Amino acid sequence: MECDTLIIGAGIMGLSTAYHMKKRAPSKKILVIDKYAGPGQGNSAKSEGGFRNIFTSETNYLLADTSIDFFFHMENELGYNLKMESIGYLWLFSEEQYEKIRPAVEGLKDRGVELEVYTREEIEVKIPTLMTDFGDDEEAELLGLKNVDYGVFGKKCGSLDADALVRAYEAEFLKLGGEVKYNTEATELIVKPEMELGIPGEPFVWQEKVITGTKTSDGEILADTTVVACGVWANQLMDPVGLDSFQRPKKRQLFAFKEPKLDPVMRTVGLNHENALPLMVLPTAGIFLKAELTEGSIWLGCADTIPRKFELEEDPQAEDDYYTNNIYHALVMYFGEFEDVRPMNSWAGQYSINSFDETPVIYGENGVIYVGCGSGSGIMKGDAIGRVADALWAGEAEAELHGGMKLPVANIGVKNRAVEREEFVI
Repeated sequence: MECDTLIIGAGIMGLSTAYHMKKRAPSKKILVIDKYAGPGQGNSAKSEGGFRNIFTSETNYLLADTSIDFFFHMENELGYNLKMESIGYLWLFSEEQYEKIRPAVEGLKDRGVELEVYTREEIEVKIPTLMTDFGDDEEAELLGLKNVDYGVFGKKCGSLDADALVRAYEAEFLKLGGEVKYNTEATELIVKPEMELGIPGEPFVWQEKVITGTKTSDGEILADTTVVACGVWANQLMDPVGLDSFQRPKKRQLFAFKEPKLDPVMRTVGLNHENALPLMVLPTAGIFLKAELTEGSIWLGCADTIPRKFELEEDPQAEDDYYTNNIYHALVMYFGEFEDVRPMNSWAGQYSINSFDETPVIYGENGVIYVGCGSGSGIMKGDAIGRVADALWAGEAEAELHGGMKLPVANIGVKNRAVEREEFVI
C-alpha cells in the first residue's frame, strides 16, 4: 500500500495534523492508521478534558489559547457537541507559594490573560465547604498540608469532551477525503537509502538514509512522509532506528465520585455561570478536582512524580489504594464531605512527558515528522500542534495559528528550540 503521507496515531495530535495537512493539500493521499478500533482510544479519550490558557510560557499560551478558540469554533460554527464548559481553573496557594508565583501572575496580567486573584476571605465566600486555615491542627502539620491564602482563577478555562473532540477532527478529515485504517499496528519503520544500489546489506553507513513508511500488522505501507504521532508508543518505533522522541510515559489516574453528600462541594458562588466547582488545584501535592457537569459527578486526580516510575503500560489500570490510602488523607482535610466516600469509577492513562520543558516537540528528519510530548496538555493544545506539524510538512518557517497568530516552527523543534520556562504545571 502506498500514500503521500502516512500518519501513525489517531489521537488528538495525529488527527489534528491529518486534518490540517489535508486541508492544505486536498489532492494528496493522506492516511491515518492506529492499532485500536477507533479514534482516540489510546490516551486521548482517557483525558480529564481540561482546557486552559493560563501558561506563563508565551509558547504554551499561544498553543493553548488559539486551540481553545478553534474548539469553540468547532462547537459553535461547525456544529460539533464538544461539551465545552467554561467553568474555569482555580489554583490555590499558601502565602509562601503565592509569593513565589506572584511575578508570573503579574506577567500573565500584563499579557492580557483573563484571570482574577482572590484572597482567602473571597475564596471562603465562593467555596464555603473548603477548609482554608488549619491553624494548629497536628494532623495537618504532620501531613504537611498548606493553608489556602490566595487563589488564581483563569476565566478562559474549563472542561470539554476529549473523545468528542478527537472524533470531530476525524470527521472533518474524512469530509476532505482523508483515509483512516484502524486495527492496524505500526510495528517497524522502514529505513532505505535515498539512492538504492540493489546491494545486499543496504543501507550502508556512507549512504543517506530515509524513512519510507512502516511495516504494520496488515503489511507494509510506503509513504513520502511518515508522521509519528502515537504518543507514549513513539519510542517503540523511533528507538530502533536511532530517532529520539524526547518523551517517557508515566501513568496518570482519575477517580470519579457521584454521592449526594458531595453536592455542597459541587456548588460554588460566582465563579462561573453554572455556579459549579471549577477545575481546582489544591496547594498540597497537586491534587485537582472538577465538576463534570455532563454526569453530575466530581472527577479527581493527582499527578505524582517521585516515586511514580516511567513505564510504558499497554493497558494501565487505576489503583484503588492510590486514592484510599494516599490522596484521600489530604483531600478529606480540605473537603470533609469526602469522608468515607469511595469512587464510583476510576481509570488510568499515560502522559507522554518531556521533562526538560513540558512543551510539545515537533521536528522532521530523514523522511519522518515527529509530533509528540503532550506532557499532559496535548488535548488543549491539539489544534495548534496540528498546524505547526502541517507548516513543517509544507516547508514553512512559521505556522499560522487560528486567529492569525504566527509561531516559528523551529521554536518547538529540536536544533533551534526556543521555549520559555513554564511555571503553571499540573
